[in-house]
Amino acid sequence: MSRAACFSRPLLLAAILSATSFGPALASAIKIAQPPYQPDSGDLALRCGALIDGIADRPLRDRLVIIRGGKIHSVAPSGDAPTDLPLLELPHHTCLPGLIDTHTHLADSGIDSRDVLDTLTPEQQLPLSRANARTTLMAGFTGARDLGSYLAFGVNGIRDRVDRGLEVGPRIQTAGFYLTIPGGGGDTIVPGRAPETIPAVLRAGVARGPEAFAQRTRDAIAGGADVIKLIASGAVLAYGGVPGAPEMTRAEIAAVVEVAHAAGIKVAAHAHGAESIKDAILAGADTIEHASLADAEAIRLAAGRGVAFSMDIYNGDYIADVGRKEGWPEEFVRKGDETTEAQRRVFSAAVTAGVPLIYGTDSAVYPHGWNARQFRYAVARGQAPMDAIKSATSVAARYMGWQDKTGAIRPGLLGDLIAVEGDPLADIRRLERVDLVVKGGLVFKWQER
Repeated sequence: MSRAACFSRPLLLAAILSATSFGPALASAIKIAQPPYQPDSGDLALRCGALIDGIADRPLRDRLVIIRGGKIHSVAPSGDAPTDLPLLELPHHTCLPGLIDTHTHLADSGIDSRDVLDTLTPEQQLPLSRANARTTLMAGFTGARDLGSYLAFGVNGIRDRVDRGLEVGPRIQTAGFYLTIPGGGGDTIVPGRAPETIPAVLRAGVARGPEAFAQRTRDAIAGGADVIKLIASGAVLAYGGVPGAPEMTRAEIAAVVEVAHAAGIKVAAHAHGAESIKDAILAGADTIEHASLADAEAIRLAAGRGVAFSMDIYNGDYIADVGRKEGWPEEFVRKGDETTEAQRRVFSAAVTAGVPLIYGTDSAVYPHGWNARQFRYAVARGQAPMDAIKSATSVAARYMGWQDKTGAIRPGLLGDLIAVEGDPLADIRRLERVDLVVKGGLVFKWQER
C-alpha cells in the first residue's frame, strides 16, 4: 500500500530556559528533557491560572500542582510553592492532563508515492517512527495507542526505547500487526503485484478461521503487542474492497477476543459497516474504530454494553482536499467521500445515545502533530468541550487500561500535563497550540507566547 511522507521537525536541543521565563533564581533549574533521561523522574511545581483535571465537569481556578518523582504529589489552591522545586508560573494558561490519542500509526505517514515494500527493516523504518513519536508528544499527546502497522516491529522498538528514556515520545501501546483476512483491509495489496510476492513480514496477521486467528493473536502478544487490532470490515485507505463490507466473522472475532482477554489485553475492532460493528460488540471487542456506517441498533448496542467508539471525524476533509491536490488514488478519495459525512452523523448520534467516545485520529492519514485538529470537529458535531477533553484524557485512559497511571491530574497518577494559553472550553482550537508538555514530571516543551 502507498503511504505519504511527512517528517516532523526535530526536537530542539536541550537548553536551560531563559531567566525571563522563570526568574533569575530558577532559570538554571529547569531543562528541556532529551535522551537519555530517566523516565518519570521529574520534580516540578506549576502554578496554573486554571486547571482541567480530566474528571471534574468544571475547571478549577488558581491551582498549584506539585510533581515529585514523576508522580503528581498534590493539587491544591494556589499558595506558597515548595522552595526545593523549580516553579513554572502560568497565570494566563489552562493546565490539563496530557492528551491521549487512541488511534495513531506511528510507523506510517499517510499516502504518497512510496511503497511500503521500500522500508522493510527496523533500521529503515526507525527514523520515521522516531520523528512521528516526537511530533506526537510535542503536540501535547503524552499517550498514544498505536493501532497496528505493516511494519509492526518498528513501533515496538520505539515504545521500548521511549520507556527506557532513549527516545522522546509519548507513552505507547502498540498492536503490532493487523489481524485480517486474505485480501482484507489490513492485507498488503499492491496493484500489479502478485500476493505471493509480498514479504511474509507484512502479512503476519493474515488468517482465516477462528483457530488461525487465535494463533495469530498469540503471535502478536508474544511479539510484544499490548493491544490487539483486528479488521472486522472494509478499510477505506486500502486497495479493493468496500467500506463496511464484512470481513472477519463473529466467530473469528470472538476467538481473537478470548485469547487477548485471557492475557489481560484489550481488543480494538476496525469496523465501518453496521453488521460488523454489531458482530464485534457481541464478540466482546472493547472499542470500535470508525463506525462510519453504524445503524441505530449498533449505536444502541454500543451504548448498552459500554463499548467505546473511536472516530476519526477530521481526516475526511484532509483526504478530500489534499488527496485531490496531490493525486492520491481515486479509489481512496472516493471512499473517503463516501464515509466522511456518514461517520460524522454517526458521531452525533453516538453523543446523543451516550456511547462512550474516545479520541482517535487515524493520524497516519494526515501529518502527525495535527492530532488536536479533531477537537473542533467533535464540538461542532455535538460533543461538549469538556466531554471532548475527557475523551482524550480520563475516558481514553480507562478504555486503554491506563486509568491507574494517567489521564487525569490527580495525586498518585503520573505527572503528565500540558498547558495552553487561555480557555480551551471557550475555544477548543486552543488545544492545537500547546505551549507546555510535561511527561513524568519532565519538561519536554515550553514555549512562551
